Amino acid sequence: MDCERQSIPKLTKEAKKQLRKQNKARHTLLRHEGIDSVPYATQNLVVANGGLGNGVCRQQLQSVLEKCGVVEVLLMPPNKPYSFVRYGTMDEAKRAYTTLSGEEIMSDDSKQRISLYLNFVEKVHWEDFEPPPMPPGLRVIEDFITAEDEESMLQSIDWATDKENENAAQKSLKHRKVKHYGFEFRYDNNNVDKNKPLPGGFPETCELVLEKVMGQGLIEYKPDQLTVNQYEPGQGIPPHIDTHSAFEDGLISLSLGAQIVMEFKHPDGRSVAVLLPRRSLLVMTGESRYLWTHGITPRKFDVVQASEGLNIGAIAVDAGDITLNKRGTRTSFTFRKVKTIPCNCAYPSVCDSQKSHQKDNSASIPGSNTDASKLEQEYVHQVYEEIAGHFSSTRHTPWPKIVHFLKGLPKGSLVADIGCGNGKYLGLVKELYMVGCDRSKNLVDICSEKNFEAFVCDALSVPLRSFLFDAVISIAVIHHFSTEERRLASISELVRLLKPGGKALIYVWAMEQEYMKQKSKYLKENRNNRETQDVHDSATAMLTQDVHDSVTSVLSGERGLIENSQEAACPHRAPSDAKHRDCHSSQCVNPKLPVHTNRTAFDSQDVLVPWHLKSGNKTKDGSGGSPTPLPASDGQRACSPVFHRYYHVFFEGELEAVCQKLDNIRIHQSYHDQGNWCVILEKL
Repeated sequence: MDCERQSIPKLTKEAKKQLRKQNKARHTLLRHEGIDSVPYATQNLVVANGGLGNGVCRQQLQSVLEKCGVVEVLLMPPNKPYSFVRYGTMDEAKRAYTTLSGEEIMSDDSKQRISLYLNFVEKVHWEDFEPPPMPPGLRVIEDFITAEDEESMLQSIDWATDKENENAAQKSLKHRKVKHYGFEFRYDNNNVDKNKPLPGGFPETCELVLEKVMGQGLIEYKPDQLTVNQYEPGQGIPPHIDTHSAFEDGLISLSLGAQIVMEFKHPDGRSVAVLLPRRSLLVMTGESRYLWTHGITPRKFDVVQASEGLNIGAIAVDAGDITLNKRGTRTSFTFRKVKTIPCNCAYPSVCDSQKSHQKDNSASIPGSNTDASKLEQEYVHQVYEEIAGHFSSTRHTPWPKIVHFLKGLPKGSLVADIGCGNGKYLGLVKELYMVGCDRSKNLVDICSEKNFEAFVCDALSVPLRSFLFDAVISIAVIHHFSTEERRLASISELVRLLKPGGKALIYVWAMEQEYMKQKSKYLKENRNNRETQDVHDSATAMLTQDVHDSVTSVLSGERGLIENSQEAACPHRAPSDAKHRDCHSSQCVNPKLPVHTNRTAFDSQDVLVPWHLKSGNKTKDGSGGSPTPLPASDGQRACSPVFHRYYHVFFEGELEAVCQKLDNIRIHQSYHDQGNWCVILEKL
């Protein structure tokens, strides 16, 4: 025994310190990202702190990792502070685990030294990705002008104050410099004053560009309005749609001085990151001009593809082929034709000209329990039956704090998931016995296909014995009940199922989508381009498919789409209404339920939230096509049918107040988690 003890070398003080940090990194990844390392050696490692999300580029990390052997695969998920590496042999992986943990590298983003910490993982899944299709009507034409013409156009714009030059209207905005020619674009109403043209016209250097554009037939109308924006690294413009009534179809924009990544987003949640190279021309017509938002995320680095020859157009969300590119000073010349008549496009849901002619929705705040039941039947139950397949396809990644709750339960606990949806949490923790139920038969059928124990029932009347469960969870369910009495009854039903001492975890949508000066993911941009988000508050697994899901599967519901600004040329805004803060439920809203604008702050606690059913989504029987949507107030005539789901969004403290009306519970914890109010309660 003494000989064995003597054969084990003692760790130095520095080695012990490094081991503690390595273990801390492992626990952080598990807690915040759901990434579980293993205690034995494999060819695969997760590299904490070595990710695009904290300013480490692919070339920089690869050069460090290759010190220990042949790197077969290096996956760098977008926006994440970690990466995955697979070595050619296990010995090489062991060498990296031993020698690279604690190694310091310089972050390209912050110019600060960061320490890498490596841990073994069981496997790293690899999948090839193709770039997503470009929005219909969108073109990027590379090298549209020469370097000499570029220099001439840049020199024609004098950003210094020049009172004698009345040909241009110059603005100094918070996030960029801007000049207007032909007509001034007004950011107070996102439109132009068509009766007050600016004198002089465009800079002479622009005429050759316009002749080339019109000669090639790229747009139908010759522009008479020009906006010149200058962006320094770290500056951008919020996602927006250029106001329909302000300009004709056909917008063109030259990118000069530096390349940029522009994000395009469809209302159904699809997102495409498009690289605009230096001296390229962006052309937006049809659907890309009228329906998709476009914007530039404020940041100093863009995520771009690392491969040669893939430097234009849509960027594939390929964790094995993306890196960081440092931004430079970019100047854009955006040409538009002022519209003199109302817009009559095929996209009335986002058209300011057609908003006033749209039919009001017929749904209203229920005045009785019968009315509430009818409202929920039409705007919750029927909707989920219709969208079940599409909804399930967007629900893959477990939310980290829910995972933490489940993993904290004693081994062998019996757990009920009331409102289990597609069974995302059923079977997640193998040491638990879980059963689920949902009001949607089609969602329960999806659970059955996954071999999960689930059945159909209403959350107000669950056919299970009282005092049976060690824990229950209710995730994004109770906000679908349309009166306070029914919300209280659903919580009471959860408590009935619990044993004394059993715990319930409840999540509901929050009115406060911006909390403690942090915007929720719902208000933030689509996951394809979230360099600015707090990476520790996002949920992803180590599988590349889950990385892809975390980028592309954002739709209305628990998550959301656009953020408007007075600096963006958008037709509508959704300001928060602070005066309702002290009110409760339906007493403070219009009797007619408003239709919420996706990805904006809430105006009302009781709303209808659109779900744009993805075109071509398969129904349960496997056939193509889309079902007939429920009554929709937005007059949508675009490709995707629109369904509306009823939500009651909760103010801070409201969920706790409802729970405390029960005399047999004690609230253990209440917290805000990415746009949700959450409570953990215990049955007494």
